[in-house]
Amino acid sequence: MTIEQTLTDKERLADLDLDQLKQLVGLVEYDSAADPFPVSGWDAVVWIVGNATQTAHYFQSAFGMTLVAYSGPTTGNRDHHSFVLESGAVRFVIKGAVDPDSPLIEHHRIHGDGVVDIALAVPDVDKCIAHARAQGATVLDEPHDVTDEHGTVRLAAIATYGDTRHTLIDRSGYSGPYLPGYVERTSTHRRRDGAPKRLFQALDHVVGNVELGKMDEWVGFYNRVMGFTNMAEFVGEDIATDYSALMSKVVSNGNHRVKFPLNEPAIAKKRSQIDEYLDFYRGPGAQHLALATNDILTAVDQLTAEGVEFLATPDSYYEDPELRARIGNVRAPIEELQKRGILVDRDEDGYLLQIFTKPLVDRPTVFFELIERHGSLGFGIGNFKALFEAIEREQAARGNF
Repeated sequence: MTIEQTLTDKERLADLDLDQLKQLVGLVEYDSAADPFPVSGWDAVVWIVGNATQTAHYFQSAFGMTLVAYSGPTTGNRDHHSFVLESGAVRFVIKGAVDPDSPLIEHHRIHGDGVVDIALAVPDVDKCIAHARAQGATVLDEPHDVTDEHGTVRLAAIATYGDTRHTLIDRSGYSGPYLPGYVERTSTHRRRDGAPKRLFQALDHVVGNVELGKMDEWVGFYNRVMGFTNMAEFVGEDIATDYSALMSKVVSNGNHRVKFPLNEPAIAKKRSQIDEYLDFYRGPGAQHLALATNDILTAVDQLTAEGVEFLATPDSYYEDPELRARIGNVRAPIEELQKRGILVDRDEDGYLLQIFTKPLVDRPTVFFELIERHGSLGFGIGNFKALFEAIEREQAARGNF
């Protein structure tokens, strides 16, 4: 199966072609015929939040997402509100409890706002579940069909780190706005004059934080259960400062569309960003989502104008002669990157531009990365030290360092 054949319906509807996806998320060719757990791509990132109505508005007004579907009391769902938002091929589902006895209440009490489900599009739900079960995975939902006037969706779910799950979805026989039980919905929100159609086009990767000593266990889970391969490994001085450290390994499906960096804390003088996350999230979970954009400068300008805060990068980063020699020519002058705090890194395949928001929620847990790839298949290893020092400054300001 070629990359062209694996384009999802969502990617086609978002007007993304093969060349755009190769640049946006670093796709590579692979043969899926022998894959025991073939994954077509991302389906949705499902959030549980304290106030879904306000969060859905925030993602529209600040991040330029579009409301496309809804489930709630007016559609027969008495338990919770659920808003479906899209930007390009990215789909967020935002859930917030209505019923005081909803199980979402307890999840939110423990974890606060965060990601509960990283749903994946697969061509054969039953094949994936059979392989996962044989490899010892916990099956949370058995394969089953849900149907309405728009067709049928087949889905199932398996457990991963903490209270996070992967729902596996085959929607090839479905034409509705999201899933049965949801209705099409639009918003009266209007973008500012001159705002671009969207600020980000695809999901590049989702980072999971796990406890000390558990990273290799979960890497093995993705290798064994889902057939993912190891893409990168970051340990030692590459991923440490004078005060805090962590270890990270990256697993991905065959064509690199779905990438999961997995982090664990490492012993250091002070508490790392992973320690802080685990403390405040009350366990393992999704730390950040990397949103792929083809114009990071415009995206940062628009988001900043809407009040989104990014980690600050000191001027010394941009004045470092070693950095300038290493990165060479990139599409924007260094001065323009410096003005916005955008980081840049180059490897043997090309370069990338990236920037990280501050935590998006009340607890210092989940945040976003914006990433613009130009050939690079990496994750900005040359920026790790500068990034972690920026995070440490924020941790110190919160009194958690």
